[in-house]
Amino acid sequence: MVILVDAMGGDNAPEAVVNGCVDAILENEGFEVCLIGDIPKIEKILKERNYSGERIKLAAAGDVITNEDVPTKAIRSKKQSSMVLGFNLLKEKRGDVFLSAGNTGAMVIGASLILGRIKGVDRPALAPIIPTKRGGMLLIDGGANTACRALNYLQFALMGSIYLKGMTGIQNPKVGLINVGTEEMKGNETIKQAYALLSSSEKINFRGNIEGQQVLEGVVNIAVCDGFAGNVLLKFYEGAGNLMLNELRNMYNTNLLTRLSALAVKRYLKRIVKKMEPSEYGGVPLLGVAGNVIKAHGSSNSKAIKNAVLQAYNYARSNTIQRLSEEILFMEANEVERTC
Repeated sequence: MVILVDAMGGDNAPEAVVNGCVDAILENEGFEVCLIGDIPKIEKILKERNYSGERIKLAAAGDVITNEDVPTKAIRSKKQSSMVLGFNLLKEKRGDVFLSAGNTGAMVIGASLILGRIKGVDRPALAPIIPTKRGGMLLIDGGANTACRALNYLQFALMGSIYLKGMTGIQNPKVGLINVGTEEMKGNETIKQAYALLSSSEKINFRGNIEGQQVLEGVVNIAVCDGFAGNVLLKFYEGAGNLMLNELRNMYNTNLLTRLSALAVKRYLKRIVKKMEPSEYGGVPLLGVAGNVIKAHGSSNSKAIKNAVLQAYNYARSNTIQRLSEEILFMEANEVERTC
């Protein structure tokens, strides 16, 4: 297996990206990595790591898509960027999965334009795992679509269910629709239509509307929403997690007594940190496009990149895209759309 990696994407590229890939290579022997970007810079970092193994290949890219670039314009004009070249290599089947920590909008647009969508999928969606009281929960959409139709919510739920079954083994994942109340008639007209579609589908295990506090409780395995709400929720999670961890550090560093008490609960504190730390979750799959694509957080450090590479490896092995293609076609999306 070959994992294509945008070495120049992200706030900490290329150092964090290259080092994270080396760490992943050393931890798992099941794949090779192709780093796409500025070869002299990449080679310098590899030399500093004393890595000269054959499992890391290099592909030259003469440009970079930054976070300041307008996504559609950047994809069309920066043909030699590390991101565009990565998508093209994936389309040409010179790799099995593409990973980048670069511009999210450009990744969604690039994947849709270059790879295309799975037949029957109206819009692709980002599907991150977020921590809850009962463990990890899949959130979909995490930021790819800020405005959605009712059909999109149904397809998000179906794609999330297929992905979760393939990656975790949960055979009948529970699905909830994020709303301002649990009652069936809550929300705007689009949400009400989405509720009706989700309720009538035999392909998903729909459990009704869920509110914000129920997301934290983890009452379902999959929380469905549009990308606007999903991205706000993700950023809130990240900020709240950082706030809580900083408050705990400040509390236990107050004086000698609190530092001694920290030793007594050190093991439990590590569990909390691991649960709330974004770098532990690696990357996010972009579901619905005709290729394996993983989006890493823009501020990913080397640990986050390592975990994203390992996640990309497992995602490519899961055969999710084939199952998505079969299930979406079976659902007869065009027939459903005409009812909306």
